[in-house]
Amino acid sequence: MTSSKQSPIATSPALWHQGWYRHARALASPNIGARPAGAQIDLIVIHSISLPPGEFENGEVQRLFTNQLDWDAHPYFQRIRGLQVSCHFFISRSGALWQFVACHNRAWHAGDSRYRGRSDCNDDSIGIELEGLEGGRFEARQYETLAALCAALLQAYPIAHIAGHEHIAAGRKKDPGPGFEWPLLQASLALPDKYFPVAS
Repeated sequence: MTSSKQSPIATSPALWHQGWYRHARALASPNIGARPAGAQIDLIVIHSISLPPGEFENGEVQRLFTNQLDWDAHPYFQRIRGLQVSCHFFISRSGALWQFVACHNRAWHAGDSRYRGRSDCNDDSIGIELEGLEGGRFEARQYETLAALCAALLQAYPIAHIAGHEHIAAGRKKDPGPGFEWPLLQASLALPDKYFPVAS
């Protein structure tokens, strides 16, 4: 359930329909929930993922987020067997954009987390997964898609923070890691420093 303070742009037929982004390929995940009443969707969380690690554009991430991954298809999958997770958006190495959860719903991407004085970041965040290795570099096409998506989210929701999984789950997660170019994203969006994590 979204806050009554949410911008009406979020339901504009130009870019959004019931929390689904027009420029993303929709593939609904069953791993969702309702946001708490009055939740302010004010945080974007950036992750990285590839399945198996280091292998790209094979459809396995999409299968994971829709509970269709064949756990016996690769030895690595035994380490995550039975995992039920989701994100709102996934950006492949080619820059293709997928959406699994409507933005007004709660996706299962953050886990045990805390940021800007609040815990359980799934409640009020949008999760974006970039196809890539934790700590590795990302493609120019991914940054282009990410910047366009973030710009649309900034127009539609009261976004005040953009952080990595490593920032909201410090000590537990390390993605997207040092290979992610935060200054590039910030410059693309022309946002002040207050939107981003403090550089370490």
